[in-house]
Amino acid sequence: MIEKLTEKIKNKPIIGWGIFFAAMAIVFVLGILAASITERRAEKAALFHYKKVEITGIESRNEIWADNYPRQYKTWKNSANMDFHSKHMGNKVEDTLASRPKMVILWAGYLFAQDYKAPRGHMYAIEDVRASLRAGSPDENTKDIQTAACWVCKSSDVPRMMHEMGIESFYKTPLSATGDQAVNPIGCADCHDPKTMNLVITRPSLIEAFERQGRNIANATQQEMRSLVCAQCHVEYYFKGDGRYITLPWDNGLTVENMEKYYDDANFRDWTHALSRAPMIKPQHPDYELFLFGPHAQRGLSCADCHMPYVSEGGIKYSNHQMVSPLKNISNTCQVCHRDSEENLRNYVYEYQDKALEIRDRIETELSKAHIMAKTAWDRGASETQMAPVLKLLRQAQWRWDYVAASHGGSFHAPVESQRILAHSLDRTMLAQLELQKILFARGIRDVPMPDISTKEKAQAYLGLDMKTIRDKKAAWMKNVPPQWVQTAKEKGRLLSK
Repeated sequence: MIEKLTEKIKNKPIIGWGIFFAAMAIVFVLGILAASITERRAEKAALFHYKKVEITGIESRNEIWADNYPRQYKTWKNSANMDFHSKHMGNKVEDTLASRPKMVILWAGYLFAQDYKAPRGHMYAIEDVRASLRAGSPDENTKDIQTAACWVCKSSDVPRMMHEMGIESFYKTPLSATGDQAVNPIGCADCHDPKTMNLVITRPSLIEAFERQGRNIANATQQEMRSLVCAQCHVEYYFKGDGRYITLPWDNGLTVENMEKYYDDANFRDWTHALSRAPMIKPQHPDYELFLFGPHAQRGLSCADCHMPYVSEGGIKYSNHQMVSPLKNISNTCQVCHRDSEENLRNYVYEYQDKALEIRDRIETELSKAHIMAKTAWDRGASETQMAPVLKLLRQAQWRWDYVAASHGGSFHAPVESQRILAHSLDRTMLAQLELQKILFARGIRDVPMPDISTKEKAQAYLGLDMKTIRDKKAAWMKNVPPQWVQTAKEKGRLLSK
């Protein structure tokens, strides 16, 4: 048989060359595979090359991990830098209500109308919670109105506290009672097993959401885990029941409509709008859900591919743990896959963001107007039966607007889906206005005068918010209730042994 094959090759040289090139291709692929395996082994060995301390249990102190993983720790510390700002977002302090005062009206009756600032980054998560008027602001009896559930995505001390206190007990414990425990910012223990350095899920809500869908998160691939560790926090969730149990509304699916149905079926509301009386839902930050509908996720990329790009140093490859916008380092993020100039790639992002913001601006103008029109209708004697379809439309419109507005980068992660959701929000907003016009016209009202809400201060004054008193109460609460919060992470950090 070999002789026959040899004879054929002699008679038909093209077959011989075909076999030669096929063999070369196989050798090439095997070489790449072997190099990849060798590289992975080198990376794994490098992780433990500097191992100086044995970390057991849940170690919240990031400084301890630094002894074993100095490269990763060094880049993680860079998260404290506030030196980046793109056209629309960055990692600096920004009072969003001051730049978008109509949001005060949209959140009337909710704490977000008092204070809402753009996120600065992981290193400042604890500091920003403590400073916020939303978290820890006292009621008239100067008692907590928030619980420890507010810490869940803000500190690497959370897994330890959950282990010590129990999950349910932790969620419902007053915020100030755990203020001296949440001292280490988001870090190593949130995502890594200290012995193997494998990625792990430390927040039960994500595991529970998978289980309710009949899935086991333990079956996730390494690439999926490089997004799922982010999805522990960058998702839509709500506080379920009196125990404030953090729950992800994924039972029906991960689209904006699926989650809305979940809330509707549960007859859930975060609050009742102070002007329109609509039963409102407050989205948190559905970054993971929106990301799944975008082109990068659909092509197999993870959050870490762009937000934690690999760095090579001394022949060792590791992830940059700064976790910042990819636009800060386009050459090491976007250009790894896209063969285009930095300027063009940056402008592509801005184009997506500009188009989404164009619709968002229109929604904020018209939706705030609709809430004010609804208040006028109630004041003029509209009945609950008449207002029912209006309230439903307002709930739907604002849920969709806020779903995109609350996401961090959703207009780029999933530009088509984001614009679709915003378009549906605007549609429901205008339908609500049409329904309100019918109700108002029937009462002889042809025009509803709009208040001056051109600044945050004017919008808050329209709602009757005494911001000076609110800020003074917050300052007194911070001074007298949790004095132990001023202690440093090193003083309060603890090693929990198994």
